[in-house]
Amino acid sequence: MNAIQCKMARAALGWGTRDLARNAAVSPDTVARLERGEQLKASTVMALRSVFEAAGVEFIPANGGGPGVRMMRPLDE
Repeated sequence: MNAIQCKMARAALGWGTRDLARNAAVSPDTVARLERGEQLKASTVMALRSVFEAAGVEFIPANGGGPGVRMMRPLDE
């Protein structure tokens, strides 16, 4: 997960940085650091990614069109 994917995933869920921080048990500053492109511990990035995936976000690798995110299931289900 990179900075852009984090921002995209938050937008897909309608979450602010504080929402993500609360759900991942990290500080809002940690989320801001990731989204600025700063290097975080791998375990922290995995904790954030796990929260997104549990909420239904799927991370798409850079397969010719750049990395991205999508919802595993529609939000209205």
